Amino acid sequence: MHRTSFAEMHCSIGQSLERVGEWWSPLIVRDLYLGLHRFDDIAENLGISRNLLTRRFEALIADGIVERRAYQERPLRHEYHLTAAGRELVPVLMALMAWGDKWATPPGGPPVRLVHDECGHQFTPQVCCSECTKPVTATSVTAMSGPGAASGPGTKVLARRNELAAHQPDTEQ
Repeated sequence: MHRTSFAEMHCSIGQSLERVGEWWSPLIVRDLYLGLHRFDDIAENLGISRNLLTRRFEALIADGIVERRAYQERPLRHEYHLTAAGRELVPVLMALMAWGDKWATPPGGPPVRLVHDECGHQFTPQVCCSECTKPVTATSVTAMSGPGAASGPGTKVLARRNELAAHQPDTEQ
């Protein structure tokens, strides 16, 4: 199966999917976050072929999400760790996990519970406003064009809306 590239898309979601949108990539990031760092452990945990895992690691390393660290000289062996970009991806995966726990729960219930180290409470991740800290939902947010909205794939309609709005007479008094 050939995957569509989003490399030319003027959309942050498209650009993110270009880097972590392969089926196995989020699960590899999850395993690294959960403390699996050795190739064989991750291959076993995921049931993924070695050549596919190698390709996923190469892409994640090239995109700055994962780094390879030598832990043995002879023979040379590596561990894999999340970079700063990879660690910042973890809350995104937690939000996806919360959605899955609610709408696609595996038999037996959620397989992982999250506990906040600071307060010690179990919690369900949610996305909050960075200004007022209140939770945000699809109905409580208005999406507006940003400076990267261009007349190209991913933001073509937003750019057209910007152009139309710019040519509309100002009716406010």
